[in-house]
Amino acid sequence: MKKAAILYDFDKTLCTKDMQEYSLIPSLGYESAGVFWDEVTELSIRYRMDSISAYLYYLQKKFAEQGNPLRRDMFAQLGNAIELYPGVSTWFRRINDYGRKAGFLVEHYIISSGMSEIIENTPIADEFRKIYACRYYYENGEAVWPAQVVNYTTKTQYIFRINKQVLDENDDASLNEYVDPKKRPVPFTRMVYVADGMTDVPCMRLVKEYGGKSIAVYNSASERSVSTAKKLINDGRANFMVQADYSEGSDMEKLVKRIIDHMSADSALEDLEGKFR
Repeated sequence: MKKAAILYDFDKTLCTKDMQEYSLIPSLGYESAGVFWDEVTELSIRYRMDSISAYLYYLQKKFAEQGNPLRRDMFAQLGNAIELYPGVSTWFRRINDYGRKAGFLVEHYIISSGMSEIIENTPIADEFRKIYACRYYYENGEAVWPAQVVNYTTKTQYIFRINKQVLDENDDASLNEYVDPKKRPVPFTRMVYVADGMTDVPCMRLVKEYGGKSIAVYNSASERSVSTAKKLINDGRANFMVQADYSEGSDMEKLVKRIIDHMSADSALEDLEGKFR
């Protein structure tokens, strides 16, 4: 069975806000998560740091200053605090079933600048073939250094890993081997990228320009979220914009099913064309 892939950002795409804001940042005593992020921005500007590296460093530093080192086992409960958008918990089963009827094995992937330790402890973690996100290196259970930093531009490498099915982050040799685009296990034309913001532009544009579909999701209760989605459409970054509601019968479900139908028609034509070669 041919493969298709849906690639997701996580924060404000599958859940309602940045994953660190549900309980991790509040546990440091911040009444407003915005204050924490402002401090991270100031740090990254002052010391010319990558913004993602800066937040990972600063988070670890703040916990250490309070005498409560950031530990791997702290993340187990943090994942349960995540508030998913409507319908997310049953979304994967419904789309997988629809894809199977259309002749595809649909795989789901996360590509996020958030924290893999949190995502891996959410109720939907097992739905993903692979979770690409930031994570720490631990000694005796305590975080001591960012082991993986996934920023806005490095996200694109994971799209090529999925395209070639070289999923091991340490396997750069296979990733850089030339493979005829027509022989890659998950061609771009059978990819859908789902995300919410301007930081996802490199991935959205890559998938869209190579023949896949990019979807900008938005929170209808947020004017900023809606305007961002409109900008992504107007700037040609995304193919579609739709409310972040994954419920059965929602516009999001209807859209993705139509995209799968389109994939199926294209795949049938490709097979037919191959008979004449």
